Amino acid sequence: MNIYVSNLSFNVADEDLREFFAPYGEISSAKVIMDKMTSRSRGFGFVEMSDDEAAKKAIAELDGATVEGRTIRVNEAKPREDRPAGGGGNRERSFNNHNSYNKNRY
Repeated sequence: MNIYVSNLSFNVADEDLREFFAPYGEISSAKVIMDKMTSRSRGFGFVEMSDDEAAKKAIAELDGATVEGRTIRVNEAKPREDRPAGGGGNRERSFNNHNSYNKNRY
């Protein structure tokens, strides 16, 4: 089962995430998502556990836990295709539209 963990401290690394979940069972992977531009944590990550029952127990017990002074949220990750894609897909981008900052300025 893939688990989504949010509201992580920016100091939490992959290995820390793995350690949080290790008492609940075997961890296939643990990954804190990093910002591509800054190489800094984005404050969320994913943990993959092979045993669904162990994963459900981890979710139940870790959701709302305090880690490094922050209350983390832990739940089953939704499949990527169920979430809307960022950026709008086929939508055209126009930076000179009716909401333009300079409208009626000159």
